[in-house]
Amino acid sequence: MEENKQEEDQQHLFDSHIEYTEASQGSRFLNWLIDNLLMQFGLSQLTGYAAGYLLGTFFPEYTMRIVNDENTFDLLLISYLIGFFNYLIYYTICEKAFKGHTLGKLITGTRAIREDGQELTFKDALLRSLSRIVPFEVFSGLGQKPWHDTWTKTTVVKTR
Repeated sequence: MEENKQEEDQQHLFDSHIEYTEASQGSRFLNWLIDNLLMQFGLSQLTGYAAGYLLGTFFPEYTMRIVNDENTFDLLLISYLIGFFNYLIYYTICEKAFKGHTLGKLITGTRAIREDGQELTFKDALLRSLSRIVPFEVFSGLGQKPWHDTWTKTTVVKTR
């Protein structure tokens, strides 16, 4: 037990002295594009089918009303909720489970880390995901640093 603690302390000291190069805006845009295409054509299909199945099973009258009456407000609301859910699930799970990587970041050779150089915690990954849902947050990437990095004290760096 004592030996593991010493190894962790040594690794932390080593990690804190590594110099990182921040990812370019071009890399970050490509990350966003790849990840959003994956969510749109992969994850959204799965969660959309799941939501439709669950609504049809547990609320059949409501589902039929949406389908037959073309209740666009409810349909739009459900679509937005599925989108928010996808952002939370995709980014939180990927960035935590894959040590700061998403599919887009793997392809561009980048990863998300904390500003102190440490790996993202679950809380960091979740807060980054929640920050992405803020209206117009995507446009903050056109500036110096996106809000989801600034608010969570994280950054995206080159890995190769």
